[in-house]
Amino acid sequence: MFLFLVVAVYAIVGIIEFDLIRNALPVLGKLILRIFPILMLVFGIMFLTNLLFEAKGIIRNLGKGSGLRGWLLAISGGIVSAGPIYMWYPLLADLRETGMKNSLIAAFLYNRATKIPLVPMMVYYFGWPFTITLSLYMVLFSIVNGHVVGRFMRGGKP
Repeated sequence: MFLFLVVAVYAIVGIIEFDLIRNALPVLGKLILRIFPILMLVFGIMFLTNLLFEAKGIIRNLGKGSGLRGWLLAISGGIVSAGPIYMWYPLLADLRETGMKNSLIAAFLYNRATKIPLVPMMVYYFGWPFTITLSLYMVLFSIVNGHVVGRFMRGGKP
C-alpha cells in the first residue's frame, strides 16, 4: 500500500512539475542501488532462517517459554546487528509470525543503539566509566522496554 501511495504521489507531481521528478528520479535510483545489497542480505538471512530453523526452534529460543536464553539472544543480536534498521524489519516480522515475542523484538531494536565498533570512539571521548555505565544501562533498559512493550501489546505475544 505504501509503495502504491509513493508511486501515485510521484505520478501526480510528475504531471504537475515534470522537472522536479526528472531531478528526483536519479536520486531515487542511487538510493535503490545503495540499499539493494543490504536488502538482499536480509532476505537471504530470512531465507536461511526459514530453511534452517523450524518454527518450534524459534518458539523455543525466542517464544513464550524462551526465558533467559531468549533475552540473551535478542540483546546480543541487537548489539551485533549491522546495517540500516529498516532492513531488519522484514526479518523481525517474519520471526514474529513464527513465534518471536514482541518483548524480544523490542529488546533487539533497543540494543541496536549499542554498537561494538563505536566503543573505542566513545571511550576516547567520554572514558571507560561512562562507556561501561551507559552500555549497561542500555542493556538493562532494553529489558525494561521489552517488558513494557510486551505488556502493552494486546493480542500479541508478550
